[in-house]
Amino acid sequence: MTTKKVLNRLRAYESRNVTFIEPDGSWPIVWERAKGVHVWDADGKKYLDLTAAFGVAAAGHANPRVVKAGQKQMAKLLHAMGDVHPHALKVELARELSRITFERWSVAAEVRKRKQERAESVSFFTSAAVGKTIFCNSGFEAVEAALKTAMLATGKSGVIAFEGAYHGLGYGALNVTCRDHFRAPFRSQLGEFGRFVPFPVAADVGRLKSKRMKNEPPHVGCHEVERLIRHLFRCGKIGAIVVEPVQGRGGINIPPPEFLPLLRRLCDAHGALLIFDEIYTGFGRTGKWFACEHTGTVPDLICLGKALTGGFPLSACVGCADLMDAAWPESTGEAIHTSTFLGHPVGCAMALAQIEEIRSRKLVKRSAKLGNFLLESLKSLNPQPSTLNLSARSLGLMAGVELRLCDGSPATAQALAIIKRMLHRGYILLPEGEHGNIISFTPPLTMTEAQLAETVEALAEVVKRDDQSRRNKALTRRRTPKSNS
Repeated sequence: MTTKKVLNRLRAYESRNVTFIEPDGSWPIVWERAKGVHVWDADGKKYLDLTAAFGVAAAGHANPRVVKAGQKQMAKLLHAMGDVHPHALKVELARELSRITFERWSVAAEVRKRKQERAESVSFFTSAAVGKTIFCNSGFEAVEAALKTAMLATGKSGVIAFEGAYHGLGYGALNVTCRDHFRAPFRSQLGEFGRFVPFPVAADVGRLKSKRMKNEPPHVGCHEVERLIRHLFRCGKIGAIVVEPVQGRGGINIPPPEFLPLLRRLCDAHGALLIFDEIYTGFGRTGKWFACEHTGTVPDLICLGKALTGGFPLSACVGCADLMDAAWPESTGEAIHTSTFLGHPVGCAMALAQIEEIRSRKLVKRSAKLGNFLLESLKSLNPQPSTLNLSARSLGLMAGVELRLCDGSPATAQALAIIKRMLHRGYILLPEGEHGNIISFTPPLTMTEAQLAETVEALAEVVKRDDQSRRNKALTRRRTPKSNS
């Protein structure tokens, strides 16, 4: 079917709250197929995907190794029985997730400790910590598994989260997602156990230092955040802090390097668990396997999803084994947290292939290198003179360009217009942030430097033309004589 036919049928049969459709048909496109870094729509047009489909296609769309693993598993075992009769791939994936998280982190910590003590050699045997996993289907379910773990482990229901946070829209996760657009319609049904404090933003990552809107919270530093968190610990029964090491939907917000270590110290001091939501930032997105590794901060629980499988609905909550065993009772035949598709065999097969693809192709290092190139390219975007202020920030291949008007207000309409014009030129981009005024870049880690350069060049041209159009319109309005009437 053509794009027009698909969208007309979608209007008729899908809830109207799901897909935004422009009356003139200019948005959205209808995806027909995807391969590598490209997408083709229902009308045959080719696009360069700068989103990796919400960060999922880290190793490229329809990665051959991942597809082959999924197809092979589908022919062998399409479905298993979640928490009753296991299959071997679930065990293998849980083991692999332990290896790349808590086992690797514990060895790295021991190496750092020995180096700090000026040991003569770092060749030694160490007892690596083990991670244990609860498998889920979508990202928000992994967050809710982590919240349940914190409740069972500490007996405290309160959770500290951050302004701008997005942890999903299930009723548990919605308590720690900070955006009124998502929360307000359902507030009367929420437990409201989340307590929000500001998310500090690093001063040197391209945040515009301009006038803020009245409904925008001021930017604060780690000292103020620490004061607020300590106050919450004193006043309530707080069992956990949940945080995205880099906020994605919040606007590609990158915190100062001292932020995550501060949260680790606060949790240790108050007997709370530290939960890292790395659903978006995990598996090389920020130039490290996991974003928390930029500061060497180890969480108690880490939530994974999106790029885990490269395209199959599977997520995971991984926690230190001692914690998981202390929190969750041993099964007596009826699990207290499970689902029909828990640890799906096809998802497990694809995840194992995806992890190996990221490892063998050195995509984590590639993300760091390309991220530096992308950031330097984006910094040159701001046209002068201009009706807009632009600033770029990035950590690996997780980048954002913030657009504001000269009075400091978010340039929401302008950002959306630019994204639509880029789409029509063959580039898929998305807006992020409370006001939708941050153009985000989360491309497949397989994208080339030339393709990124091509994208930035096209974006610069679109921004310049859009700015010139606004300047011409403003000039025309000033020259038009006012009516005597």
